[in-house]
Amino acid sequence: MKVGYFFSILLSVLAQLSQAQYHYQNLMNYLESRMAVLEERITLWQEQNNRYNTDLKNFRHQAADLLEKLGKEHESLRGDLEGAGVRVDRVEREMDYIETKNPPKPCVKAADKMVEQRPVTKERKKKDEFFEVSVCTDIVSHIRAMKILKRLGSTKGVWTKDARTAKVYVFNGTYEDTLYEFKSVKELSASSGLSKGQQIILPSTWNGTGHAVYDGFLYYVTERSELQVIKFHLENRTLVDSAVLPVQDQLSVFSFNPETIVDLIADDEGLWALYTVGDTINLAKMDADTLDIEQMWDTACTRNNAEAAFFLCGTLYVVYNTRPPSRSKVQCVFDVNDMVTPEEAPLIYFPRRFAAHSSLKYNPVEKQVYAWDDGYQILYRMSLKKKLWTIMPPPEE
Repeated sequence: MKVGYFFSILLSVLAQLSQAQYHYQNLMNYLESRMAVLEERITLWQEQNNRYNTDLKNFRHQAADLLEKLGKEHESLRGDLEGAGVRVDRVEREMDYIETKNPPKPCVKAADKMVEQRPVTKERKKKDEFFEVSVCTDIVSHIRAMKILKRLGSTKGVWTKDARTAKVYVFNGTYEDTLYEFKSVKELSASSGLSKGQQIILPSTWNGTGHAVYDGFLYYVTERSELQVIKFHLENRTLVDSAVLPVQDQLSVFSFNPETIVDLIADDEGLWALYTVGDTINLAKMDADTLDIEQMWDTACTRNNAEAAFFLCGTLYVVYNTRPPSRSKVQCVFDVNDMVTPEEAPLIYFPRRFAAHSSLKYNPVEKQVYAWDDGYQILYRMSLKKKLWTIMPPPEE
């Protein structure tokens, strides 16, 4: 019995071992098939990776070739543009030369007696009841030199000098109640900022860039309920007088500087004011003491494309902005005595600059214009000549 039982157990164990070996073989077969699939996928990935690497290298070579070609084309284009710029500058110089030799007729009012080049004698003045507003006989010939002093303050402003002193005054911006006083142009040039100047607080805010300094007094325009001109004593820091300006339209004098409704001008013969009637710039002679308006003129100069103006020896020079931008020239000239003929009216081109002038103030002692251009303080030294009527010989009897 025991032998049979043992034998049966042995048969059972052998059967289980045989079954286990069968399952083990199936498992191994499954694992081998999965490994084969993985090996196929790894091989495929390696092939794709090699292909991608090859394509990437080809793309890099193509991109490098294209960049090299673009670089060469860029250099060639830049060379062409530089050549075109040189040719444009040459054309501009030639046009300037042609316009100088054949200037357009300026906006001047010349009497018939001047066109005929007849001299003005004392007897004729008395006979024709001619009133000479300005006794100065100089007219601008050309710009002799240009000096950029520095860049200080806002893009728009005014810097000017009292012709009777060395003091320089700076108005920063187009709306403020503070101006800065420097002892000289040299001190302003050496200063690191407006804070180095002496601050002067005004009794009211000034508007635009049409201020003037004359004989120790400041004249500026303020906008309250009405347009007023203020006379301020610079040394005593006191308000001296004020007057309402009879300006109805209140349009800007210069279209390039819309903040300036009235441009005040000071010279050796007193105080002047520019204002607009319609699209035309008008000129008024003011009494510097009482602020009374003594005489008015229609200059026939248009405000369109005008950026600023300066005044000397009874002659107004209106500066216009031309194409290309940052070029400007005197395009309209008006003489209060009708003593400038169209033939002698100067055609003045300003050097290439930064933007447009916001102010031009002529100093009759130094014979130079104090200009503000995009925050730069610039000096233009003028060459003068005598007006034609002062040097003409007397007529033959």
